[in-house]
Amino acid sequence: MDNNYGVEMSEYTYEPPKIWQWNAESGGKFASINRPIAGPTHQSDLPVGKHPLQLYSLATPNGVKITILLEELLALNIKEAEYDAHLIDIMEGEQFGTGFVEVNPNSKIPALVDNSGENKMPMFESGAILMYLAEKFDAFLPKEPLLKSQCLSWLFWQVGSGPYLGGGFGHFYAYAPEKFQYPIERFTMEVKRQLDVLDRHLANNKYMCGDQYTIADMAIWPWYGALMQNKVYEAAEFLQAQSYKNLQRWTEEIWARAAVKRGVMVNRTWGALDKQLHERHDASDFELKTQDKLVDAEQ
Repeated sequence: MDNNYGVEMSEYTYEPPKIWQWNAESGGKFASINRPIAGPTHQSDLPVGKHPLQLYSLATPNGVKITILLEELLALNIKEAEYDAHLIDIMEGEQFGTGFVEVNPNSKIPALVDNSGENKMPMFESGAILMYLAEKFDAFLPKEPLLKSQCLSWLFWQVGSGPYLGGGFGHFYAYAPEKFQYPIERFTMEVKRQLDVLDRHLANNKYMCGDQYTIADMAIWPWYGALMQNKVYEAAEFLQAQSYKNLQRWTEEIWARAAVKRGVMVNRTWGALDKQLHERHDASDFELKTQDKLVDAEQ
């Protein structure tokens, strides 16, 4: 059987109904937290720590963007960037609590509240948070107009391109309840195009903005660096990631930064126990409160 484009169709081809109905049992790994409506599902206040900056997040690529920037700011001895990082367990639906929804009506991590002024300032969307913090602390955002425009262009390139990598390729390659050729082929082609875009740009630039390490790098690396390191979707071989030599060089250079290594640990609840810091409230937590030490203390 052929469709209107002359492509052979499987006997299992989905025929959409006239009106879509929500089937909560479908949807793969994240079916329990995906829903077609917004708003809170339960009453739950957000915890508030001792620092002006309160981060509510999880160590997904989007969450890691913010903790990397905060750790880089602290590495510059900007003490006002001290923060409390509270864990939001998205698989348990904590992003649908009333407190979180008040900060982010879109119910996605990360979310940040700045209590340093007269009125608390809530914000959401990782790109917006990166811009806010970079401008607030006057760091990692170029001042020269041309470089600044390039930085913001690459920042928003990631914001626009990331869903094709995560919600598109990652979902159908790694998480969908069944594997189908068409969506995997479609999104693989797009992700490889994105990798080539980055690789070509980095052939002539140390970082995304020439020689300056900026929030553009911090936005792109948690997604595309993790892909190059085979830390998301286990797809590095499938995508021939090692063939993108310039992107590989950039990935390794950023991974060598101490602040990046700390940033990826914050709000992490999987992997090696000594690399998990479920919550971060003080710089000493990296030495004293990683999960391996907490487990040992309980035994």
